[in-house]
Amino acid sequence: MGSDDDRDRSAEDGAEGIAWGTPAARWTLAATVLGSGMAFLDSTVVNVALPVIQDDLGTGVAGLQWIANGYMVTLSALILLGGALADRFGRVRVFSLGVASFALASALCTVAPTLELLVAGRVLQGVGGALLTPGSLAVLQSGFRKQDRAQAVGAWSGLTGVAAAVGPFLGGWLVDIGSWRLIFLINLPLAAAVLLIARRHLPESRDAQAPARMDYPGALLAILALAGISYALIEAGAGEVPAGAAALAGAVGAAALAGFALVETRSAHPMLPLGVFASARFTAANLVTVLMYGALGPLLFLLVLYLQEAAGYSALAAGAASLPITVLMLLLSGRSGRLAERIGPRAQMTAGPLLVGVGMLLLSRLTPGADYLTEVLPGVLVVGLGLSAAVAPLTATALSSAPERHAGVASGVNNTVARAAQLIGVAAVPAAAGVSGAAGIEGGFAAAMLIVAAVSVGGGLVAFVLLRERGSRMEQHKGMFCGVSGPPMEPPASSAPDAGGEDRRAE
Repeated sequence: MGSDDDRDRSAEDGAEGIAWGTPAARWTLAATVLGSGMAFLDSTVVNVALPVIQDDLGTGVAGLQWIANGYMVTLSALILLGGALADRFGRVRVFSLGVASFALASALCTVAPTLELLVAGRVLQGVGGALLTPGSLAVLQSGFRKQDRAQAVGAWSGLTGVAAAVGPFLGGWLVDIGSWRLIFLINLPLAAAVLLIARRHLPESRDAQAPARMDYPGALLAILALAGISYALIEAGAGEVPAGAAALAGAVGAAALAGFALVETRSAHPMLPLGVFASARFTAANLVTVLMYGALGPLLFLLVLYLQEAAGYSALAAGAASLPITVLMLLLSGRSGRLAERIGPRAQMTAGPLLVGVGMLLLSRLTPGADYLTEVLPGVLVVGLGLSAAVAPLTATALSSAPERHAGVASGVNNTVARAAQLIGVAAVPAAAGVSGAAGIEGGFAAAMLIVAAVSVGGGLVAFVLLRERGSRMEQHKGMFCGVSGPPMEPPASSAPDAGGEDRRAE
C-alpha cells in the first residue's frame, strides 16, 4: 500500500521531526484537528439534542443526566491513563485506537433503540475520548521539530476552537432537519478520514523510558468512584429508585474513591501522583477549577433544556445561544494569559469566577418565552467574559505550580479535575434544585442558577484567599484555545523528543 514510505517521508531529517509548511505537517495537523475536533463537536452537540432525545426515548431529566455523565465518567477516569498508554505503546497507535473506539461507540449511539443502550454508547465514547484527547497533542509535540511545535499547537488550538464554535450550530441544524441520531452518525466519516491519514502519514513515536506497568487498578477504582457517586446523586434527585439503593451506590463510590487514593499512594507508577498536591498553590488552583467548572457544567446542561422546553426555542437557536461564550474565549484567552504573565494570576482568577457567578444570577431571571437579546444574551456575555479572564491563568498556574518534571501530569490532573467537577455538578445541581423531581426544568431552573452562581463565586473567593503570591514562573499558552469543556490538555514532558534520546521513533 505504500504507507511505510509515506511515513518515512513525513519526518524531516529523521529524529529532528516534521518541518512546518511541508505536506507532512499538513497531514499531521489535519489528523489531529479532525480527531480532537470530533470530540469537541460531540461535547457540544449532544446537549443541544437532549430535549429531542427525551421525547423520542421517553425519559426524564435523570435519563438526560446519564446521557451527559455516561461520557464524562469514563473520560474523566481514563484520560490520565490514556496519556500514559500513548507514551508506552505509541502515540499514533493509541490515538488511532481512540478514534476507532469513538467511531464504534458513535455507531452504537446512532442506532440505540433505548436509553440504556444510548448511555452504554456514551460510556464507550468516553473511553475513546480518553485515548484520543491527550493523544492528539502528543502526536503534534512528538512529531514536529522543536522550533515548529509552538506554531503547530497554535494552529491546532485555533482550528479546534472553530470546531467548538461550529458545534452548537451543526448540532441544532441536524436535529431540526432530521434526527438526533445524525449528531452521532456524523462522527463516522470524520473518524474514517482520521484513521486513513494516520495510517498513511503519521510518524510513530513513544517514550523509551515509559514504565512497563500501567495503573489499571487506579483507573478501575476511578470509574467506580465517579459512577457510584453520580448514580447516587442523580437517582436520589429523581426518586425513581429506592433510597437504600442510591445510598448503597454512594457508599460504593465513596469506598472506591478512598481505595483510589490508597492505590495511588502505594503504586510505583501511579496514574495520579498525589505528591503534586504538596504544592499549596497547585492545590488552590485545582480547588478553583473544581468550583468554577462544577458550576459551568450544570449551567450548560440546563440552559439548553430551559430554552427549548420552557422558552420555546428551536434546537438550532438553543444551541447557538451559548456561542458568545466560545467566541469570547477564542478572542480573549490569549490576551488574558499574557496579562496574567505580567501581573500574576490572582486578580483574574478572583474576578473571573465572580463574573461567571454574576452572569448566572442574570440567567436565573429567565422567564418562559424569554427574549434572547434582552434576557439571555446579557448573562451569557458576562459568563463568557468571566471564563475568558480566568481559564488561561488558571491553567498556567496549575502547570507552573508543579515541579518541571511533572508539568504534563499537572496539566492532565487539572483537565481531569475540571471534567470530574462538571460530571458531579450535572449530577448534583438538578437534584438539589428540584429540576429532576417535581419542579421540573421550568420550576427549578432559577434555583439551579442561584446554586451554581454561589459555587462559582466560591471559586473566586478561594483564589483571592489562597493565591497570595505571584509564584516563581508562569507558563504562557500562546494561541492555546481554552474550551468550555475543560482546560487544554498538554502532553507529558516526555512527549517531546530531545537530543538525549529519551524518545525514539518506531521503525
